[in-house]
Amino acid sequence: MPSNDTFAPLTWAELTSRPRPSPQAKIAYGPDSYQKVDVWLPGGRGPYRVVLMVHGGCWTTSIADCSLMDWAASDLRDAGYAVWNIDYRGVDRPGGGYPGTFLDAAAATDLLRDNAATFDLDLSCIVAVGHSAGGHLALWLAARRKLPVDSPLCTPDPLPIARAICLGGLPDLEAAAASPDNGCGVDVVGQLVGSERADPYADTSVPLLFPLGVPQDLVNGREDAIIPYRLATDYVAQANGEATLHTVANTGHVELIAPGSAAWAQTKHLVAAAFRD
Repeated sequence: MPSNDTFAPLTWAELTSRPRPSPQAKIAYGPDSYQKVDVWLPGGRGPYRVVLMVHGGCWTTSIADCSLMDWAASDLRDAGYAVWNIDYRGVDRPGGGYPGTFLDAAAATDLLRDNAATFDLDLSCIVAVGHSAGGHLALWLAARRKLPVDSPLCTPDPLPIARAICLGGLPDLEAAAASPDNGCGVDVVGQLVGSERADPYADTSVPLLFPLGVPQDLVNGREDAIIPYRLATDYVAQANGEATLHTVANTGHVELIAPGSAAWAQTKHLVAAAFRD
């Protein structure tokens, strides 16, 4: 529940009414119009540090696509980072759900290797930043090397993620599926994981892949009315010291990806620290 009854959260309309910046390039990795990556490149000379960005929207294409992250991506570009802002088919697209949504996120990430020379990208330290449902995918991308070998999602030599930052995410899909108050609802989680499978969480829910061997940061607004705060605290409790929770007061869900907010300043600080470590 919100801790401040007088708090007025930022709305989606307030964010999306801002002047919209544009990426320098778009790259397709499949035939679907949502199988694409937006590339944001800073000024100056490379090689550029890379932030892999994953949008939210309840894993549902009709709710959001990667353009929802345009303002955050532009702000990171202005700070000197290259941003690899991935899109993917949601559960409502042909081929989305299990395994397509996961395979899309993986393919879009691994595409970095093929384009590193073209865009002068430094792949030695990739920081993944995901918001809401994309926060789960950012953590999952960091966990890919721990996937069961018999999983359809297991791919050889996945691109390593050095740090994962989850902004108001649903990091534990089992917990989300048991939480009717999660902002996405339980049905969409079932569509995502393939609930008809014998063990739908073994290769989709990140805590079942612990330890990841990758530092994880969770940034959560204390007044987030969309994603229950306990999903973050419970995940961190399971992570055996690999995950750190950063709680931002007077912050809802939209502020987490809104440049100028305290929450976004916290995320930029974490990104900068990841490249210093």
